[in-house]
Amino acid sequence: MAAAAAPLRPAEDHVMPPLNATHDPDRRSWVARANDPDCDFPIQNLPWGVFSEADGTRRVGVAIGDQIVDVTALEADGVIEPSPGARVFAQGVLNPFMALGPAAWSATRAMLADLLDARAPTRDVPLVPQAGAEMHLPVFVRSYTDFYASREHATNVGSMFRDPENALMPNWLHVPIGYNGRASSVVVSGTPIRRPLGQVKPPEDSAPQLAPSARLDIELELGAVIGVGNPMGQPVTTAQAYDMIFGHVLLNDWSARDIQVWEYQPLGPFQSKAFGTSISPWIVTCKALAPFRTETPPRELPLLPYLHEDAPNNFDICLEVELAPQGGDPVKISRTNYRHMYYSAAQQLAHHALSGCPMETGDLLGSGTISGPGPGSQGSLLELTWNGRDPIQTRAGPRRFLCDGDSVTLKGWCDGPYRIGFGRCEGTILPALEPARLG
Repeated sequence: MAAAAAPLRPAEDHVMPPLNATHDPDRRSWVARANDPDCDFPIQNLPWGVFSEADGTRRVGVAIGDQIVDVTALEADGVIEPSPGARVFAQGVLNPFMALGPAAWSATRAMLADLLDARAPTRDVPLVPQAGAEMHLPVFVRSYTDFYASREHATNVGSMFRDPENALMPNWLHVPIGYNGRASSVVVSGTPIRRPLGQVKPPEDSAPQLAPSARLDIELELGAVIGVGNPMGQPVTTAQAYDMIFGHVLLNDWSARDIQVWEYQPLGPFQSKAFGTSISPWIVTCKALAPFRTETPPRELPLLPYLHEDAPNNFDICLEVELAPQGGDPVKISRTNYRHMYYSAAQQLAHHALSGCPMETGDLLGSGTISGPGPGSQGSLLELTWNGRDPIQTRAGPRRFLCDGDSVTLKGWCDGPYRIGFGRCEGTILPALEPARLG
């Protein structure tokens, strides 16, 4: 499903896109639930996803209130036509539409907003209740790269396992650090996650053993979904990188800390992060997030020029994590904000392409764990419990790391004259397979 790289305009021509009628805070929809102040999906949002009903046919949709607009049907009926002469929504995946580029994204968004506006002359729009639909991965994920872009998270981990006075590695303040993950284990919210098996070596043992992970963790992240790519051998600026990103999803990069500590030297995480990455089903577009753009945090060391940003590329997004033991009520264990991220998604993408690495439609970039500066703002159990030393309390007892049956829910939203929400990213831990089955 790789798409040809769309042409990118020169960096010197880039200006921050102006807000338009789709951001009007006074705009209302004839879909009643979309007008409620606590609704994640008002008419100013219009996030993209893929859904099916009883027949199992996957269709592209847009969330509005508690409903889904069947965009595949709208295109088939000739109501919208993002690409003249082509059916970009017929495949039940967003990659063909994303490959059209920012102009098509914006034009289609404006058309959908007009159709859903309370002042629309007709309301003949195919709607499906969200409660009765099954959600699927919204994109075919070409590749997955996970970054390590929160200074607070990197400092906490460095303090835990190295010298607190020199928690950050010498390169961290200069370069966005990342590793290549597994696209094949990226799953949509609601998919259960099986506790992984792996090699673990307790400090007191002389050799490793095969065992289920006993230190299973979460990582609260935001994922950037690449809409258009760059040709192989061609770096991009941060301004171009921002325009290449179609939108963002909540992302939980499940992590096996005991497997990780044994395997990560010298080449970094491998099996400890290959068993599951959950994303929310709705992609919130950069256009919807535009009113909430904000600066990255102040820097004590200058970045190289290719990482400079002429416009704010971070977002003011509130984030929460809830943990629910099996059969128990959820407990909020973390609240933080994406604005704390030291490197924006545009900087991460510009660095990824710096060597000439070709990015492609459907590539997914994880931000890395999002942690804030205050108590309770850490995005992983590793930090919240300080490597298990200080357990958090749930209604089923203390938790240092995840138990079988635990469910974790990520939530995210922007607060302003209206709410731009991401919905939920959920996953439940299944017991590990028996190691004896492997011989």
